Amino acid sequence: MAAAAVKAYKRRVPIGDRVFDIFNIVFMICLMIVTIYPFINMLAVSLNDASDSVKGGIYFWPRVLSFDSYQYVFKESTVLHATGISILRTVLGTIISTFCSAMVAYAISRPEFVLRRFVTLAFILTMYFNGGLIPNFLLIRELHLMNSFWVYIIPGILGVFNIIVIRSFIEGLPDGIMESARIDGAGEFTTFLRIVLPLTLPVLATTSLFTAVFHWNSWFDVFLYNSSHVELSTLQYELMKMLQNSNASVSGTDASGAFASSGSSSANFVTPTSIRSTMTIVASLPIIMVYPFLQRYFVKGLTLGGVKG
Repeated sequence: MAAAAVKAYKRRVPIGDRVFDIFNIVFMICLMIVTIYPFINMLAVSLNDASDSVKGGIYFWPRVLSFDSYQYVFKESTVLHATGISILRTVLGTIISTFCSAMVAYAISRPEFVLRRFVTLAFILTMYFNGGLIPNFLLIRELHLMNSFWVYIIPGILGVFNIIVIRSFIEGLPDGIMESARIDGAGEFTTFLRIVLPLTLPVLATTSLFTAVFHWNSWFDVFLYNSSHVELSTLQYELMKMLQNSNASVSGTDASGAFASSGSSSANFVTPTSIRSTMTIVASLPIIMVYPFLQRYFVKGLTLGGVKG
């Protein structure tokens, strides 16, 4: 029966279309391999014995299985604490930023708001121009946000790109839905909470993923504002310091670049390359675990949100 279906397909589809389908499948397979291979290679290097990895030849799987690099990364208690700070920052920052951005997007999407074009233009200008590093630092200091957890949340509470995407999505909603809510006596905030938010779930999931990735990967603000407070350090900042220390530790050693991960005589060895690969896996794994749950909203939200300008 399968052979009959193949013959029917060949008779129905022109040869040019079949060639295009084959080329498209081969191209997508090659693109998938090129995209996934670096991550697989880093995973293999992170799980391979560091001294053996110096020889090269690690591609898809570890040659000598070892968890020394992971033990080195997580041997400090500060890493676990920093992981908790990163999770708290990502969760709170994403929820607050998404909700506030959605409220602003709803406001500037309403035609009765006479200043919506001016406000939108003012927001867009901030995407191209800013005060610079020193004025931002002085502003944070004057707001008394230095050496506090809220310096991670408040400066990024509004994302202009997210506002524009959400606004475009809201403008594509039927006006009759919100008019019906007003006829029933709902105010603007009630309409936003009970009507707009549930309908904009796809675009909110998309912008939430963008915001979560930003908060999870951010480390420079920790360096600027909270570097002297270990209890406020994030995972990315601790991993960055660890990589710098590993590079400094091998500056005076042999060409292999291997150094002991403990002070005992049977100490295991790690290298900057193995640490870098381990750090990449540790930093990427949470986002990779979250993405499948948002995948069904991601393309839909980004596509529908970009229909209108």
